Amino acid sequence: MDLVDRWVALAGPQTRRIGTELDARYGEGHRRYHTREHLAAVLDLVDELAAHALLAERDADTVRLAAWFHDAVYEPERADNEERSARLAGRMLADTDLAEDVVAEVVRLVELTVTHAPAADDRNGQVLCDADLAILGSEPERYAAYAVAVREEYAFVPEDLFRVGRAEVLGGLLALPALFHTPLARERFEARARRNIETELMLLKAVPPS
Repeated sequence: MDLVDRWVALAGPQTRRIGTELDARYGEGHRRYHTREHLAAVLDLVDELAAHALLAERDADTVRLAAWFHDAVYEPERADNEERSARLAGRMLADTDLAEDVVAEVVRLVELTVTHAPAADDRNGQVLCDADLAILGSEPERYAAYAVAVREEYAFVPEDLFRVGRAEVLGGLLALPALFHTPLARERFEARARRNIETELMLLKAVPPS
């Protein structure tokens, strides 16, 4: 099933135009990591984590909708992509038959990806955030490819500034008491994510070749 068909299966054939636009956004030429492949991976993991967390089907579908929108706006030069993605979700979904509370929850969940810090009782938020950050706990080769893709998305940033900024982001992640919130994701990804981040930090702090 391609992505647009997957959207239609979730939101209905009357919303195909939304799925088509979102698919095009994730296919934008400047993206290297935040791509259709990333979206598909997040959607797949949302399915698994939602089932393991015993989310009601309505809640699981709401998280799936939020996954579709979480990186719908992605311009590396800007720092407000999540907020703009949330506003886009609100505008586009308001023109559907979805209930107002569902649309509001989608918007809230997309905004939550600014911090990836869901509350202890926020199972919807935990599922989305864990699915989005799962790449951190991937096999080392895949993590290395992710790190390269992120650097390519920020190709406009000079190397020394990128190293400093990226190190701050990674250091902030390591300082969190937990990167993952659902029991399944924590068991599967937490330890390896920390090893991956520590390795990338070590490489960032190494003296770059002259």
